[in-house]
Amino acid sequence: MQFDNGILAQGGGSGMGLVIAGIAIIVFIGGLIVFALLARYLGLWIQSKMTGAKIGFPELLFMTIRKVNPTTIVRAKIMAVQAGVTDVYPLSTRDLESHYLAGGRVPNVIRALVAAHRAGIDLDWRTAQAIDLAGRDLLEAVRTSVYPKVIDCPDPKKSGGAALEAVAADGIQLKVRARVTVRTNIHQLIGGATEETVIARVGQGIVQAIGSTSSYKMVLENPDRISQTVLNQGLEAQTAFEIVSIDIADIDVGDNIGARLSADQAEADMRVAQAKAEQTRADFAAREQENIAKVQANRAQVVLAEAEVPMAVAEAFRTRKLGLLDFYELKNVQADTQMRQAIAGQTPAVANR
Repeated sequence: MQFDNGILAQGGGSGMGLVIAGIAIIVFIGGLIVFALLARYLGLWIQSKMTGAKIGFPELLFMTIRKVNPTTIVRAKIMAVQAGVTDVYPLSTRDLESHYLAGGRVPNVIRALVAAHRAGIDLDWRTAQAIDLAGRDLLEAVRTSVYPKVIDCPDPKKSGGAALEAVAADGIQLKVRARVTVRTNIHQLIGGATEETVIARVGQGIVQAIGSTSSYKMVLENPDRISQTVLNQGLEAQTAFEIVSIDIADIDVGDNIGARLSADQAEADMRVAQAKAEQTRADFAAREQENIAKVQANRAQVVLAEAEVPMAVAEAFRTRKLGLLDFYELKNVQADTQMRQAIAGQTPAVANR
């Protein structure tokens, strides 16, 4: 009986040891987890507390569970708080997380909000969030609003260095290069046209303004007139930019397009006149051939009529309507007529002698 109690005491001691060992392992693993959490989130939590970002330790843990980068959110919130953005526009940690999960660039948006706040530009979180999710570079847009951007017209990268070609009313071609100074219109970034539209509209306006000028000399004497005319057309409508100024950088005189067109028109008119003259000549030539044919037909009729005369004479002899003396008298008349015709034909030759 004592032996059994010893065995039981020995078994109970080994079981207690296993329990203690298991508890120790669990405590060790828990300590490692706590140490890992502290190592990862303690620094961020301290930064949040020290800067007034008000992001708690459990929120940092839940960010990881929601697959949100806590470092990005904490630094963005700290940046917004330190810049005073949260004093003007309400901005919560959940707003930053939702924008991050939607695929937005949180640090870029916060930097843009800070720059807009410092520059006095009215830009709230919802507008900034929508612009960023639309794919526009919000920070670059804010910078362009503060520091206007210069655009070459035409774009040298796409035009290969070529200039705008316009023709004045007097037919002289002008080659123009312009520089357009623009700043971003924040409220039209969503749905507003890009730089390509601005360049196209400015080029169209310059060509139209030069075309309405009576002489190219007026453009050379006063390029600002063209710039002001184009600027007053409201070309920035429905675009993401506001045009500050349009400056004519270079003007070159090209070809005399009017003279060339006049020469081409004169040559075309000459060809048309030649074609009409050739047609008229062909018509008269055809008419001449028709008249010649008519003459030949009339001569044939005369020959036929003359051929009927001997037959008529013979018929007159048979019917005794014509006698022999009458016939010889007719012959004498014919001979006299032939003689007169022969003399009439030789008279010019006699006169020349």
